[in-house]
Formats: sequence, structure tokens, C-alpha cells
Amino acid sequence: MKTIYDKIDKQLLQQMPTFIYEGRIEMIVSESEARKAVDCLLQQPILGIDTETRPSFKRGTFYQVSLLQVSATDICFLFRLNHTGLTPDIVRLLEDTEVIKVGLSLHDDILALHHLGDFKPGRFVDLQDRVGEIGVKDKSLQKLYANFFGKRISKRQRLTNWEADVLTEKQKRYAATDAWTCIQLYEELNRLEQTGDYQLIITEHEEDTTEEGQGG
Repeated sequence: MKTIYDKIDKQLLQQMPTFIYEGRIEMIVSESEARKAVDCLLQQPILGIDTETRPSFKRGTFYQVSLLQVSATDICFLFRLNHTGLTPDIVRLLEDTEVIKVGLSLHDDILALHHLGDFKPGRFVDLQDRVGEIGVKDKSLQKLYANFFGKRISKRQRLTNWEADVLTEKQKRYAATDAWTCIQLYEELNRLEQTGDYQLIITEHEEDTTEEGQGG
């Protein structure tokens, strides 16, 4: 039986081993590459999705979303939107209503993408909504992955320049990790809900308030 917490302890989080995606990554910098990538992605049963934006360290200066990362279980495509823009094929991906696209805080990502062009969001699932259904209150991807898998996602690359001419290997791995782990979390949530094979520990109270989780 898996033990999960309504809120992960920060000290416990820092002691966990670091996890990073080590699978295949493909960079997309042209419209023709985007078409091939989208054709591949729409053949998958489930996708993880996330975005990155160049950080601003000056008041009043803002940047458009720079990167759209979309992962299948065995490959992650990094769409460099600052090179391609929102191509018709990327719009086709975002509007698709068949393939499940899992992300975190999707309202923010979709809003950022809308600044590049108009589209009608297709089949998206927000992990922040899903984890709340079993009593987990944490919202960040780092805390959720630590809670469910006992490993920590490093956030060191988050505030790097996502509009750099060439992304570093660390940037690529960071971006792919954020998208790929969304799939793992979604599938684990489904498994736990179906089997009820977990116990939820309430950490906000001193008394023992352990609850047995029930599957959906």
C-alpha cells in the first residue's frame, strides 16, 4: 500500500534523490518539423504538456511563451515557439479532442499560448484538479512528484533564458522532465483510484488522522 501525504514535508523533499528525464528529445524549430511531430503525437494514447517563458527581471518587461514541450511515454518534442510561432499543426494538436493532454496549472499555459494565436482547447486534464479529488493539497509539480514517487525534480533551470539561440542540455532535460512526469502522475493517480491501494496521511494535525484511500 502506498503512503501519500496531503502536503509533502519540505525537509523530506530536500532529502529525496533527484529525478531527470533521460529519454529521447526532439527539438522543433520549423513548420515542417512541427507537422511531423504533431502527426506522431496524435497517434499516442496520452501526452504530457507544459510551457516555458523567458523570465523577466525588469519591472514592466514581459515575454511571450518561448517553448511548448509535449511528451509521449518514449519521446518528448520541444517546440521552440519563439522560432515557429503557433503553426496550424500546433493549433491542430492543441485543439485535438481525442488524445488526453495532461498538464499542471493548464489555465496559465493555455492563456500564454492564446497570446500567440487563437485556438479552442481540446482534451486537457489538469493534475491540480485530479490530486484534489483524493485529498492532496499540494499544487506544484515538484511536490506532487515527490509525494507520489519519492523523487525530487530540480527547478534550477526554470529561470534561465528560454529564448537563447541554443538551449543547453540541462534546459532540454528540465523541460522534458516537466512534461513527461505529468503522464506518470496521471497514470499513478488513475491506478490508485481504481485499486484504493493507498493511505492518505493528513499532516496539518498533530493527532493521528491517517485515512485509508478509496479507489474511484
